[in-house]
Amino acid sequence: MNSRQKGARGEREAAKVLSETFCCEARRGCQFAGGKDSPDVQTTIDGVHFEVKRVQRLNIHNAIDQAVNDAGDKVPCVLHRRDRTDWLLTVRLRDVTKLAARLAEAADKEDAGVGE
Repeated sequence: MNSRQKGARGEREAAKVLSETFCCEARRGCQFAGGKDSPDVQTTIDGVHFEVKRVQRLNIHNAIDQAVNDAGDKVPCVLHRRDRTDWLLTVRLRDVTKLAARLAEAADKEDAGVGE
């Protein structure tokens, strides 16, 4: 399997785990938005940018830098995993409270049935 296929598979896996974990809608970003600036995974969680890395050796600082550069005014997050391991979510400490607020807002919308 080439790296492009592995990346696409990782994005689909990440979308599924985000959907299950946060009870949100999630799908691969690039395949639907089509642009290089689209996130790896698009979700119904407003204000959060997910960068997905499905690699054996990850330079997490480079991954966070990429997420920060691509996120704009959204909270930059990196969702990553190696073979046969669980998914991890990395976020800068200074963004944790903003991420928590975005997740709470998304949960409140889901509980209220907004978007159905």
